[in-house]
Amino acid sequence: MPDRLDGIADTGLDEALLELVIDEHRLWALPRLEKNWTYFRDSGEPAGPSGGGLAELPRLSGQTAGLPARFRGSGGGADAMRPEIVIENDIGWRVQTMVDFMFGKPLQILSTASEPELRRTIERVLDAVWEASGGIGLLQDVALLGHVHGYVDLLLRIDEAALTTGGRLIDALESGAREDLASLIRIEPVEARRGIAVLDPDDYRRIDAFVVHVERALNVVEGLDEGVLKNGKKTGWKPVPLKKKKEKGKARRRVGTVTEVLGRGHRVVYEDGELVARESSLLLPGVVPVVHIQNMSQPFRYEGMSEVEPLIGLQDELNTRLSDRASRVTMSSFKMYLAKRLEGFEKSPVGPGRVWATDDPDASIESFGGDSSSPSETEHIEQVREAMDKVSSVPPLAGGVVRAKIGNLSSANALRITLMSLLSKTSRKRVTYGAGIEKVSRMILTALDAAGVLRTGPGDRGIRLVWPDPQPIDPSDAVVAAKQKVELGVSDERVLAELGYGPTDAGVT
Repeated sequence: MPDRLDGIADTGLDEALLELVIDEHRLWALPRLEKNWTYFRDSGEPAGPSGGGLAELPRLSGQTAGLPARFRGSGGGADAMRPEIVIENDIGWRVQTMVDFMFGKPLQILSTASEPELRRTIERVLDAVWEASGGIGLLQDVALLGHVHGYVDLLLRIDEAALTTGGRLIDALESGAREDLASLIRIEPVEARRGIAVLDPDDYRRIDAFVVHVERALNVVEGLDEGVLKNGKKTGWKPVPLKKKKEKGKARRRVGTVTEVLGRGHRVVYEDGELVARESSLLLPGVVPVVHIQNMSQPFRYEGMSEVEPLIGLQDELNTRLSDRASRVTMSSFKMYLAKRLEGFEKSPVGPGRVWATDDPDASIESFGGDSSSPSETEHIEQVREAMDKVSSVPPLAGGVVRAKIGNLSSANALRITLMSLLSKTSRKRVTYGAGIEKVSRMILTALDAAGVLRTGPGDRGIRLVWPDPQPIDPSDAVVAAKQKVELGVSDERVLAELGYGPTDAGVT
């Protein structure tokens, strides 16, 4: 009987180690990563069973789980007594603002090759590959995943057989067909919830193998009572249908797994543990085609630092206080009445011009309630918000919230000083993201050279990135700066590219 994971030895792993790393990732890393994504996305989930179907279920915010138990209520008929829940997702807009400052504008990937003609060819090819893979949208996705989880991996996929057969790459470049080019060579982001790195025991920065493990719903219907465990036991990483008496006979989609293992020059793919693809790389032998990017570097750790994780506690506190305030406002904003010895009062609505009559001289109606200020509550909420500003380095001004206390922002320098913490953090992250982009680009040039499509030497594969200014720039100031660069000897082509003009723009040569 053939091995269930036939071909796994090619990648440098064995069956036991593969199952172990997947189990460890599911038990230890995945809960934390799921929590980070939940707090960023704050997507609603059904609150409970309903006879009207899924569409009629009340939906709870994902951040509701961080509120104290008193906000969850007792369910059943006690919904009217359940405190109001207010969720203000400060994490979401802060992360989106950081991504906008990182990749709000396209960056330039420039070659440092000595020959001008080769340099232009390299830049044209790299620009086409990155654009075919998603362009600025790809970079924004990479930054978003990195900011939420703390790190992201880039996977380089190459159709080696097609790439080495004549001029298909040149034809794709000349025709501008992004689909054709993407089928030959493509860059894919791998989310931390799906990607598992098997690291060198002696060097945490070196990847021995990389596993992409995905569970997916198939277009196959099965009953929950039809599943049978293989060999009488669960494998640990292959999902099996559940068996519940109360759900017996109900149908659901079958869930399958796809596990892709990338070793040094080898790639194997399994569906539900059965081998479906097995390849060896001739263009990148001995290389795992995966580039790791940390959001912010963390010494001696493979994982980087997440922007979401340190904000979760403050977000819970903010949601708790906002919900408490909502309950207080609901109770105190409306007048309430206490009627004594007045029959039928509870059945009569309170309104202007309404008169109650009684013969009881001891009857009375007393009002109480009404809104009242709570300075300590307001101050506490503001302090929590300011704490989130400090931890994230994202002031409200970066999100478009202008307050009177920021002073006069009549110049770009004044705005830069106000956003100094965010700009400094963005510059720091450009080091890690930029290193990943450069490494992927060099890997692409290495593969193209091995395929004989674009001949380059190791010294020709140097890459330099030109990052745009995240702040808005006055067009007149940009033109003055461009003229000064031309006077210093910078080529017209490069200066025009920095201004956003391409070779196809009218009047540009």
